[in-house]
Amino acid sequence: MRIFTIGYEATTMAEFVAALEAAGVEQVIDIRALPLSRRPGFSKTPLRTALAEHGIDYVHLRALGTPAAGRAAARANRHEELRRIYAGQLELPEAIAQGAQMLELAAEKPSALLCFERQPHGCHRALLLEAIAPDAEVVDLFA
Repeated sequence: MRIFTIGYEATTMAEFVAALEAAGVEQVIDIRALPLSRRPGFSKTPLRTALAEHGIDYVHLRALGTPAAGRAAARANRHEELRRIYAGQLELPEAIAQGAQMLELAAEKPSALLCFERQPHGCHRALLLEAIAPDAEVVDLFA
């Protein structure tokens, strides 16, 4: 299975969509706990609308997001703390169910996991894939 990842930090909507289209992504799976953004166009509803205009589906899987303490650890570059907190998140029943849903969605069509951070190594999306799709071919997109 191939799964794309993309962060929207320091990009425009046009650059973001162009990167998705160039990779052949047909679906964005938003794994933010809070699908809100100060960057214009990247909050849930405007993002869904913009993607739909380009024929790209949007799915939000909230339970795969990072809890507040994990986001604080990530902002402070405390990656081991983020890893520990996020591992606990992935043990929750809703996260287990949404993890399985994410894999089913990604198997159906080319999909990209979405979060804010540009670099995946500083983001929970790398931890998510390591935990539930360790054999997947991961392609990190940069807009």
